Amino acid sequence: MKRFVFLFTSLMLILLAACGPKTPATLTVMTHDSFAVSEAVITAFEAEHNVHVEFLASGDTGAALNKAILSKDAPLADVFYGVDNTFLSRALEADIFEPYASPLLDEIPAEFQLDPEHRVLPVDYGDVCINYDKAYFAAHNLPIPQSLEDLTRPEYRGLLVVENPATSSPGLAFLFATVAHFGDPGYLDYWRDLRANDLVVVDDWETAYYTNFSASSGHGPQPMVVSYASSPAAEVIYADPPVTESPTASILAPGTCFRQIEFVGILKGTRHRALARKFVDFMLSVAFQEDVPLQMFVYPVHRQAALPQEFVQWAEVAQQPASLDPALIAANRERWIAEWIEAVLR
Repeated sequence: MKRFVFLFTSLMLILLAACGPKTPATLTVMTHDSFAVSEAVITAFEAEHNVHVEFLASGDTGAALNKAILSKDAPLADVFYGVDNTFLSRALEADIFEPYASPLLDEIPAEFQLDPEHRVLPVDYGDVCINYDKAYFAAHNLPIPQSLEDLTRPEYRGLLVVENPATSSPGLAFLFATVAHFGDPGYLDYWRDLRANDLVVVDDWETAYYTNFSASSGHGPQPMVVSYASSPAAEVIYADPPVTESPTASILAPGTCFRQIEFVGILKGTRHRALARKFVDFMLSVAFQEDVPLQMFVYPVHRQAALPQEFVQWAEVAQQPASLDPALIAANRERWIAEWIEAVLR
């Protein structure tokens, strides 16, 4: 009898263990260093799918993509977020993603879906533009430049700081805007004209915006900087003390901005394909999309995602941004950068 009770008890314990809560799987998402999401949004996804999401920050976009490509035979993650249209062809040629046509693609405008095979899916977009210090231009009774050509005029001598495209993502995007506008090799003559007009070049966005830009630092020498069309909204949100009007605005004339689109894809070799697909769906869902603006200061691609009031009031979208075919970028990126260095820095 005791043996029967022991066997029965053991069997019940086994059944209870089998029916009990399972240990969450870990889904690893490789990202660039600028990725951000609200903890509550991620926690809701983890609870719904009984999964722990681990984010692997891997440098800027180019560095993160290099890491994903070099580890393609032994992937470091299940999902990769952050490749943009400036690196898209390189990512697709490396064959690191597996196709997945999320049902939520129906809610995303075709203009953002640059890969017809759905190896990567669009998540967000933003415009790299020239931002200007409104107080400076008002105090000096100086008109706001309305074209790239205007920036070479003598009244704007020494007033623009840009980032080196070899070391900065917004710097590279602005270089692409000039290639799109002036053509190749015409863009080089334009940059030579900017250099002759005392253009200032720094290595990164942080230096350009927080050291050189007069509106942000309060004492920087340049009242114009290559930044993002969402930067004026950030100036209001993070102002201390609070302000009711942004001290900056963006130049949005046709062809002066370059639109960056960021994508997510499932890495080949994932051991959690079903969960990876759920995470891609999650990034395209309204819940995640509405979290994007105030976390990364970019725009959601989902048609139904509502913008926060700060974006509605202070951020702007370029109506005619410059663009280049990703294949053209892939074929010429390194040459354009090398030619830019020769024309501008030497």
